[in-house]
Amino acid sequence: MRELTLEQVPSGNDLRTALMAAGLPVDDLDDAGRLYFECRDADGVLIGFSGLEKCGPDFLLRSMVILPEFRSRGYGRDLALATVAQAPLSADIYLATTTAAAFFELLGFAGVTRDHVPGPILSTRQLSGICPASATIMKLNRPPT
Repeated sequence: MRELTLEQVPSGNDLRTALMAAGLPVDDLDDAGRLYFECRDADGVLIGFSGLEKCGPDFLLRSMVILPEFRSRGYGRDLALATVAQAPLSADIYLATTTAAAFFELLGFAGVTRDHVPGPILSTRQLSGICPASATIMKLNRPPT
């Protein structure tokens, strides 16, 4: 994994603009319980953004976007892993995707049915209304702590 730095940032215009340009939802960016990060390379160049939403003891990986000029270079993998590392090892990490299930499978996520998703995750705006019902819900397979 290359050297990247994550810095917690507010849900500002740069994040919103990057997500909108990638066709990702922004309707709930300012809701409570979210942590957003900007990702920079070793030279301080902005690569992308990511986020975690706290849902009880678990987290929803969200708002992950790599800026267009850095796509297809492996930064998505590194950003996802760095973001997941921000959550406690005892937490389960979930996500919802309509297009990137195969990508996240390579990182250790596996599809789960809604009846295997905790209520606090299901009740997020992402899963209860913003993402289509056809979205794949995935859970990170972590070794037991």
